[in-house]
Amino acid sequence: MTTTSSPETGSGARPRRGAPGSARALVERLAAVPGREERLTHVEVLPAREAREAAWPAWVPDDVRSAFEARGVLRPWAHQVAAAEAAHAGRHVVLSTGTASGKSLGYLLPALADVRAARGPKGQRGAGVLYLSPTKALAQDQLASLRGLGLDVRATTHDGDSSREQREWARDHAEYVLTNPDMLHRSLLPGHQRWASFLRSLRYVVVDECHHYRGVFGAHVAHVLRRLRRVCAAYGASPTFVLASATVSDPEVAGARLTGLPVEAVTADGSPHGEVVLGLWEPPFTSWGGENGAPVRRAASSEAADLLADLVAEDVRTLAFVRSRRGAEQVALAAAELLADVDPSLPRRVASYRSGYLPEERRMLEQAVRAGELTGLAATNALELGIDISGLDAVLVAGFPGTRAALWQQVGRAGRSGGEAVGVMVARDDPLDTYLVTHPDALFGRPVEATVFDPDNPYVLAPHLCAAAQEAPLTEADLPLFGPAARGTVDGLVEAGLLRARPHGWFWTDRRRAADLADIRSAGGSPVQLVEVGTGRVVGTVDGASAHGTAHPGAVYVHRGETYLVRSLDLEHHVAEIEPASPPFTTSAREVTDISIVAEREHRWWGDCRLALGEVDVSHQVVSFLRRRVPGGEVVGEEPLDLPERTLRTTAVWWTVPADALAESGIQAADLPGAAHAAEHCSIGLLPLFATCDRWDIGGVSTALHADTGRLTVFVHDGHPGGAGFAERGYRAARRWLTATREAIAACRCVEGCPSCIQSPKCGNQNNPLDKSGAIALLDVLLRHAEV
Repeated sequence: MTTTSSPETGSGARPRRGAPGSARALVERLAAVPGREERLTHVEVLPAREAREAAWPAWVPDDVRSAFEARGVLRPWAHQVAAAEAAHAGRHVVLSTGTASGKSLGYLLPALADVRAARGPKGQRGAGVLYLSPTKALAQDQLASLRGLGLDVRATTHDGDSSREQREWARDHAEYVLTNPDMLHRSLLPGHQRWASFLRSLRYVVVDECHHYRGVFGAHVAHVLRRLRRVCAAYGASPTFVLASATVSDPEVAGARLTGLPVEAVTADGSPHGEVVLGLWEPPFTSWGGENGAPVRRAASSEAADLLADLVAEDVRTLAFVRSRRGAEQVALAAAELLADVDPSLPRRVASYRSGYLPEERRMLEQAVRAGELTGLAATNALELGIDISGLDAVLVAGFPGTRAALWQQVGRAGRSGGEAVGVMVARDDPLDTYLVTHPDALFGRPVEATVFDPDNPYVLAPHLCAAAQEAPLTEADLPLFGPAARGTVDGLVEAGLLRARPHGWFWTDRRRAADLADIRSAGGSPVQLVEVGTGRVVGTVDGASAHGTAHPGAVYVHRGETYLVRSLDLEHHVAEIEPASPPFTTSAREVTDISIVAEREHRWWGDCRLALGEVDVSHQVVSFLRRRVPGGEVVGEEPLDLPERTLRTTAVWWTVPADALAESGIQAADLPGAAHAAEHCSIGLLPLFATCDRWDIGGVSTALHADTGRLTVFVHDGHPGGAGFAERGYRAARRWLTATREAIAACRCVEGCPSCIQSPKCGNQNNPLDKSGAIALLDVLLRHAEV
């Protein structure tokens, strides 16, 4: 175990005051329980930080200042004032500081000041503010907070839950409209004539939790914001954009790519926090009954349940983040059973917090935690944006949540009321988690993730150009707004008959609503509706590209923490019938994959080895699915499927090794397929460390001899049409990415490979063949001449 102290991280934690060092002592006690030897791999101590306050800006109205003072904000923090001053001056700004650092004050001050100042003498609508969040729950919470100030501001939400009367009132009277990118894309922009009065007055656009806009979703939102700017300009408005985010890499770059505007970053967090102690925890191997006889680590959820029980027994208010609703309920139940052995009164102090609760129920749980009636709470990661629980002492994170920013956002839930805070991240049986708990510098050094998306993806750009043309005919002057690929894409749309060229621009000619061409949450073809058997209720949708692998007959499907079993999949009508279920297994699709190179964009040589980036065609056919026991993950059955082949044109990074270099490496010819396959799996697992994605957003293919290269070749490709920017990020960070891959394989304590290093839960070939030692030797050959 190693222990270090880090400089300011922007976690934003404000723990309750306690004896110095008590948080460290608590982590050490958890690790000292008999049988937990060597599980705590690292302890990071983040020193306390004093508050840096600033004076209220002179332009803030007295009643606005008084409203915040009444809520306990006697003086704002320095970063809040810096962001507010920039926005009030008309400069686009991204406020990137940690959880609980009061980012909302940075945009509320200028927004409320201008709403009040611009209101007409007869009560006419003042300056307009448009607030965008990734979820309806967050917008509702923001509205409640705004109304809690007691100011005369005409505010309302505009989302899928809004009534017709509420929407009409928003269009005609609202000054502060809270919505999401989906409603902006499908409702507000296509019907902009009805919103003319609001858009004409629009002064600020607030993009909250902007680090969530990445991949294909981020590319879509980038074009929705460009369409908004274009429509606003038609009404004579040029709003100032204020973005808010947890700590991310290069926020001004991400903000500029998202909005298409120069963005000023405010990153120096002036909020105070006490000492934060974060432990990295690796569960032990518990059996050798995994796939192909591989060792299996104890589940992160089981470890989290044990730790939650220990913390509740010590009266430490704790929130445990778990990936699924079922997992959260199991953690709460397991912790309660353990506590019953200690004291019969303790189990009632633990509960689960899941999706599906009404706002009143959520508030009751939150209040129960604040009041001390509940000491332990297990929640799903999906509720991260929808909860407001303060007064916690500790946070458990069962599995790395995907980004460093998300980790700090979750850990930042602890200690919001004062001094010290404790966090423990429990690793899942996964290459990325295993790498992080054994390479803490990847978490606690410089930010390792970048917000990645590609606005030039033609599969994303084309439908938004169509939508823009329907909103108002496109002109030559509009095209630079949508990027360098816009002109070529417009020409293609004209050839396809979707746009018609006229002397004054390009016009939408189809009878359909152009906005319906783009599902901004995906880019995988027509979405498949998930319909509940018996009720006919549409539970949700899954994009067409994913449906074969996740919504096939017999699949276990998890939607917002709820578990369903798929009964049928109708590809012609894009409908999957599902029913609620709690089977003792999960499912994973087995597929046959082939890949061909369409065009190479660029390449570089590493000695005799070659690294390249370009377009590829990936053909997939799901041929069966595996059932895996829960917990444990052992394969308990395989069922054949009859589904058609699909072809995906996307972006890939690939590397090749020539035959003579392979001969010198000593790898036997028979072992090359397994070596390449193992390297491919682990590199997919590690790419999220360098590109903000999930391993399910990317795929890979490896072969000892590829027809297009004539060499051993390993491909890693984006899982979305046209690409999402992940493979390109891998190409740019190739040396660091593939070096981390090699280190992760070599550092794993298994003998022949396991889920912590080279096995993949999404492998279409049942993780066969795999060669751990061969993968290390192969990566050594590749990296021998990698550029520094």
